[in-house]
Formats: sequence, structure tokens, C-alpha cells
Amino acid sequence: MRTSIIRSLVVMIVILSANRLQARQRWDVCVYGETPAGIMAAVQAAKMNKQVLLISNTAHLGGVATSGLTATDLNNFRSAGGLTREFFQRLYTYYSDSSAWRSESREVFFERSKKRTFSGKNDSLKMQWVYESRVAENILKQMLQEAGVAVVYKERLQLKKGVTKKDARIVSIQMENGHRYHARIFIDATYEGDLMATAGVSNITGREANSVYNETLNGIKLNDIIGKDGRSIDPYIKKGDPSSGVLPFIEPKIPGANGEGDHRTQSYCYRMTLTDDPANRISIVKPAGYQPLWYEFLARMLEMNPGYQLKSIISFTPMPNRKTDTNQADFVGANYGWPEGNYAERHKIAQMHKDYVLGLLWFLGNDPRVPDSLRTEMKRWGLPKDEFTDNGNFPHQLYVREARRMVSDYVMTEKNCNGEEPVADAVAVATYPLDCHYVSRVVDEQGRVHSEGSYGKQKNTYYTISYRSLRPKASEAGNLLVPVCLSASHVAYSSIRMEPVFMVLGQSAGTAAALALDRNMSVQELPYEALRPVLLKDGQVLSLDRK
Repeated sequence: MRTSIIRSLVVMIVILSANRLQARQRWDVCVYGETPAGIMAAVQAAKMNKQVLLISNTAHLGGVATSGLTATDLNNFRSAGGLTREFFQRLYTYYSDSSAWRSESREVFFERSKKRTFSGKNDSLKMQWVYESRVAENILKQMLQEAGVAVVYKERLQLKKGVTKKDARIVSIQMENGHRYHARIFIDATYEGDLMATAGVSNITGREANSVYNETLNGIKLNDIIGKDGRSIDPYIKKGDPSSGVLPFIEPKIPGANGEGDHRTQSYCYRMTLTDDPANRISIVKPAGYQPLWYEFLARMLEMNPGYQLKSIISFTPMPNRKTDTNQADFVGANYGWPEGNYAERHKIAQMHKDYVLGLLWFLGNDPRVPDSLRTEMKRWGLPKDEFTDNGNFPHQLYVREARRMVSDYVMTEKNCNGEEPVADAVAVATYPLDCHYVSRVVDEQGRVHSEGSYGKQKNTYYTISYRSLRPKASEAGNLLVPVCLSASHVAYSSIRMEPVFMVLGQSAGTAAALALDRNMSVQELPYEALRPVLLKDGQVLSLDRK
């Protein structure tokens, strides 16, 4: 009885807080989206003496970076400056305390994780970019609280008519629950670009044709045959019988010629946190939504390749306290409806991805067609008792690798990434190789199954990102910045899309918002000459030639 009364009081306090925030006449900056980019944007604008509201769609903060993606894709630590560096330094400080290590020592962990996470730390700068999800979320909360950012949770934009504009400026946004928030400048920091799209800003989903921006890696791209030594697995539900139909999420034909554009995006997954610590491990159980046919292609792959190792199917990057960031459990072909889907459609897709990955882990540990040694190895792993405790110990954020992308006056392309076209208005440095996960699996005219859409340019890249790619066309929104679904081609986005880059872009967006307000001008009118010195003063890295 007492517990239920306390819960009721907490709910009332949350409702009253949300109503108080809604009732505020006008915010200086409203950041929509709880991603790390959104958090850095909000903190930066608040540090520049602006009244800032951050709206989280969920009960959490940090997006995928606090939901399993803890092996940070930071292949050059020098590129992370400003608030992003501060975040990684706070992680370093936390893990320098021996009390943070419950299942192993700091020394043992970093020895065990060598070569898996670009060393995972830098002692000279006191940065660490491998961590546990709950630890990172607590640090992000601290940063918001210290900056004085107001936060509301579990509110989502009304996807139809949720944006009120006057001329080319957003006046207010309305949530599903009826709350309306007014601000002078808005920042869309969502993975999907919902605010941007609802505001009528030009955007694209999928892959452009190579011809659009004179690129080489865009559009449809046929990859290798799935099988062994040029022999394909059988693609049909009933082996050898095309009339039985193809296996689920395999397309019966190649969708077009190499280099042609289409609507598809690279695959999504949940970045699973697993542990082999018996004291903290929950065994993987067969999910209620288990679909055996979803794993038939893998069973046939293992039949052709009985010597396959578990690490060839999914990755187990070590994280502190005997945990992992487990990647590569991509549900290829199941995400096409996500970018422009409504919330109900996305919920269905997210549930499918959850069922898929839990089913995959169960399949690898229990299906008799999986080799004994592989099953034994998989059985070591389970869900961690101390992570995602309000969500069945399962990550709360799907890894949306790519959704909508804005189309502005300036579009980042492959030529920017390979150094052919450097930009003159840098707001971030990106260093990750061009990297696109599989988009689809297809059957060719000979009945052979191919992966499709993937590429990986292994040579490290170094280039800068243009401020113009963060702002819409002036005619569409003069008071909106978009640091996540920025203006970039599919190819350029495949490198830009790393969380540390989003964080840096978020801080730059927060700086630009505050300066535009100070000067009483649109984000398009803000001169780069005014933006650059403030970015540098606040520690942003705009060139690797500068330390």
C-alpha cells in the first residue's frame, strides 16, 4: 500500500513537472531527441547562458550509446574535443577507481581487450571510450544537471501537424500527449529526423544513384555469394523447390543494376550487452516470438561450413566487468519501414528485431544443427542482471544506423570523405572509414544467394564536416539545426554516422544556436567567422593538424 502511494506521488510529480515546463512561455533552445548529440547540444547551449529544454522520447538518455553500443567507434581519439572529450574523461575518472571493477581488475580488462577498441583509452589525455551502459547514462545525466538543462521524458512529437511554423520559422512543436513547447531555435537530434521531416524540410531515405553526386559506392551493390567457394546455400523454403518461395527476408531477385538508387537502408540491430560472469548472468531463453525460418539461412551456412567459429557470426568485444558489446546480429531486410514509419510501425519493427536477436542467441546455443563446439561457447553468455533493469535486461534502443538524411544547400558526399573536396566551414572532424552494413540478401538469375549493399573502405579517413550540412535551406527552416540526420549522401553518412562524431556535431549545433540567438539572426545567416573561434575556445577539434 505504502509503495503504491509513493509511486502515485512520483507519477504526479512527473506530470506536474511536464506541465510546468510546457507552461513556460518560450525556451531559447528546444532540443528534440535524447541521443548523445542532443545531450551535447543542450549542454553547450546552456553553458552559453540559454534556457534549454531537452525532450527525450523514452525514459532514458543517451540513445544507442547507453544501450549496448559501448565499444565506441573512436579510431582516432584526437578528433574528440570539447564536451565529447570531457565525457570520455569522466568515464576515465570513474573507471580509475578500483571500486568500479567488480568482476575483474582494470589491468586485466585492458590487457584482455587489446586491439579490439582502438586501445579503449588514452592515459595522457585521461580518456576512456569503453564502458558499461548504465555508467555512461549516469554521467550524461550529471552533465545535463550541472549545465541546468531542463529534461522531459517519454514525450514524442505528433508526427502529423506536430510543428507550427510562421513563414520559414518553427514557432512550436506539439507532443502526442498535447503538450506544446515554444522555442526560438530547435535542434532535431533524433536518429530518424522526425522533427525535420514534420517541419517540411527536404530529406531523403535510402540510397542515391551514383550519378546523383558522381560517387562510386552509392546505390545498389551486389556482394559475394552466401555459401562456400562460390557455391550458394539453397534459397528456397523447401530445398530445390522454387515454387515453395524464398526464405524470409531474402528477396527473390536483384532489385536493380549496380549503382542505381533505391529506398533501402543498411540493416539495424540491437547492440547486445552479454556477460560470462556466473554471478551476473541470466541465461538466454527461447523468445515467445521465435521464428525458426528466420535462422534457416544460417543453418544452411553452417551445414556448408561446419568449421565456422562463433566470432564469424557475431562479435564479442570485451567491456568492463566481464561484459561485451555484441555486434553483427543484423536483421537484414527487416528495417525498411522504420525511417518513415509511425510509432506503431516502429514498435512492431523493434519487437521483431528483439525477437530476432534473442532467437539468434538461443539458436546458436541450442539448435542441434549448430556444431557442438559453437553451442558450448555460446552457452557461456547471458544477459547481465545489472544492465537495463527496467527493460528485462535488454537494451532499450534499437541501433538505427541510418534513416532520413536532410537535403540542404550543401550535401556531404564521397568526395568530401576521400579528400577531393575539403570544406571551408568545419564544425567536426571525422576519421572513420566508409562502412555500410548489408542492405539486403537477394537471389540472382541462377538461384544463388548474394549479400547486397555492403562496403568497407579500410583505409582510415580524415576529413571535416561542413556547418552548412547541419542547417536546412533558408526557405524551409531558419531556426532549425540537424546534427544527426544531417545533409549527406548515403556514402558519406556511412562514415559520419559514428556516435562520437554526432556528439561533436551536437556541441557545434548548440554553439551555433546560441550565437544565432545572440545576434538575432537565422542559422543560415550566422557567419562561420563568428562560429569558428567559439568552437575552438570551447575545445572543439576542427583539424587534426591542431592538438
